[in-house]
Amino acid sequence: MGLPSEKFFLGRQPILDRNQEIVGYELLFRSADMDHAVFDSYSHASSNVIMHALGSFGMHEVLGGKFGFINVNLGLLLSEMLELLPIGQTVLELLEMIKLDDQVVERCRELKELGFLLALDDHEFNVANSEIYYVIDIIKIDILLTGMDALPEVVRQLRKYPVKLLAEKVETIEQFQICFELGFDLFQGYFFARPVVLNRMKIDVSGLALLKLLQQLTMGASIELIEMTFKENPSLSYNLLRLVNSVALGMREKIKTLRHAILMLGINHLRRWTQLSLFAGHDSRSLNHPLLEMAAIRGRLMEIMLKQVSGRAASDEQAEAAFMVGILSLLDVLFETPMDEIISNLNLNDDVSSALLKREGKLGKMLMLTEKLEVTDFAAVTLLLVECGVSLDQLLAAQLEAFNWRSSIIYQED
Repeated sequence: MGLPSEKFFLGRQPILDRNQEIVGYELLFRSADMDHAVFDSYSHASSNVIMHALGSFGMHEVLGGKFGFINVNLGLLLSEMLELLPIGQTVLELLEMIKLDDQVVERCRELKELGFLLALDDHEFNVANSEIYYVIDIIKIDILLTGMDALPEVVRQLRKYPVKLLAEKVETIEQFQICFELGFDLFQGYFFARPVVLNRMKIDVSGLALLKLLQQLTMGASIELIEMTFKENPSLSYNLLRLVNSVALGMREKIKTLRHAILMLGINHLRRWTQLSLFAGHDSRSLNHPLLEMAAIRGRLMEIMLKQVSGRAASDEQAEAAFMVGILSLLDVLFETPMDEIISNLNLNDDVSSALLKREGKLGKMLMLTEKLEVTDFAAVTLLLVECGVSLDQLLAAQLEAFNWRSSIIYQED
């Protein structure tokens, strides 16, 4: 799929529900010409999100079936362009500078009748806006701008209306807990990816089994040893058999033994499954686990970029190392255990260890690039693209492939 001639960054910020599962993404656009992004109009930015999401990427790849929150200014709100967006999957987010007058209220009613969801961005409660509160679906509240002390009264006032409340810029578990107890329905921010640092919570049995399996697969252990690890952990064996029997793998042969299942799946497939299962099965969460989402995208994005930079010179081993760095980079958050303790048991090579512990070397720089892209720090991304030897077009192509791959992941829950 071709990429547009205009250079731009596209970011996705996850939006979570009260179960801390991903229900949507806010799509954020910035021109690669940073001056252009700062001084140009909101209309330009919003129009480009729509144009490129529909044309260059495709909403399915970008959103993976989740809701897409797209910023709109007054001009775009009144434009027929909005009606090109997928109804039922799009949340139109009215920017805070829009005056909520009769014209805007009437346009919102029209869009609502078409099937769009509507949100107010960075909104401050005003009883004069009561009419639109009965039309809008979601009100986003910037908790830093509002102030934590003022939140209870804001929530009390807005609870009079049939709207969902979204807490924006939630960056710590403590902030999430306060907003949760106040009754917020949705949450935006990276509180879920911050290490609680670090109370040395003991890794549970299933986590230990997966780490042991990952170590064996990394070190090239024998099939006999790998088979023994499965035999010692019935739930692991059960999930392996479910995976091998998956229609997606196209397997038609009857499974005779655990060893047969391992051989049918193959070591590379098994290693990927193990890496992702660390996240997929933890805390009994589902496919929408935000750490799984971040880890999967990190791993695949890094693997693709490594291949882009190295070309035909890239070995399978190098590509696998890049994928592993991305996947493993969130294990300290997942297990609330220091990274050095986790990887000390995995016998990783120096390049992977340096990337994870110090963000050093080629893999370390690529990891930093993926992390800055996640939080839409596009200024830092620009600098890191140069350090990594990756072009913006390559980054966009890698993003598309990583999003698409993430949507196709098959893994099993406990």
